[in-house]
Amino acid sequence: MKKICRACGTQFPENYHLALCAICSEERQFIPLSGQRWTTHQELVESHKTEITEINEYLYEIIITPKFGIGQRAFLVLSESGNILWDCIPLLDQNIINFINQKGGLKAIAISHPHYYSNMNDWAEEFNCSVYIHSFDKEYVADKGRSIHHWSGESFKLWDNITIENIGGHFKGSSVLIISKLSKLGVMLCGDTMYLSPSMNFFAIMHSYPNRIPLKRTEILRIKERLSNLSFDTIYGFYSYQNLTENVRKIVAKSIEQHLSE
Repeated sequence: MKKICRACGTQFPENYHLALCAICSEERQFIPLSGQRWTTHQELVESHKTEITEINEYLYEIIITPKFGIGQRAFLVLSESGNILWDCIPLLDQNIINFINQKGGLKAIAISHPHYYSNMNDWAEEFNCSVYIHSFDKEYVADKGRSIHHWSGESFKLWDNITIENIGGHFKGSSVLIISKLSKLGVMLCGDTMYLSPSMNFFAIMHSYPNRIPLKRTEILRIKERLSNLSFDTIYGFYSYQNLTENVRKIVAKSIEQHLSE
């Protein structure tokens, strides 16, 4: 039986024999002081449910309630040429299956970085779609399903002017999704490639957020250049409060300069 790490929500295959979660024991995350604990998808279905929030007519937030694992959200992006799930949550219940099918199913799942792998293969099998992960992070894929496609380079074009952009930093393969049509300059779904503060006035860009490991100055400079070449005026991040729609470029620029001054 496949097992799910209770700390991060990553699902591992039946032949996974390590005592500790490979994602949590990596330096960007951590094993809780209470120790490694596992669950199964069936147990999760019995104790939790999915919750869907409309952000606009083309974008929906999906979370697990009550909170599970690191508490991330996924996004359903509706698009004429095919719908996209951005990032993943480790619960696939009938509620979300029905909702996505009512909206036309999925053509692709795109993942920002390893903390969102969750049970991505179950989602891909349910909706008969591909999963796109940057090749830089392929070593972290424990459950190598047939639907997984590793892309390379700085940018990967999906359709309808939607692209996956490799930013790096948090992980070498950390990526964002740019959706041009959803705002004047474009919407960025960033996972925690950039982490918006509760004040809504600062983005952290770190190697590890929970362990407070900073990035090298040269890496921040590279990311600064990379972001300057992308078009966006709206950012939706890791948690439900991380919706930034005003002064976005100014806040990103200010945040990067603060990182460089440290």
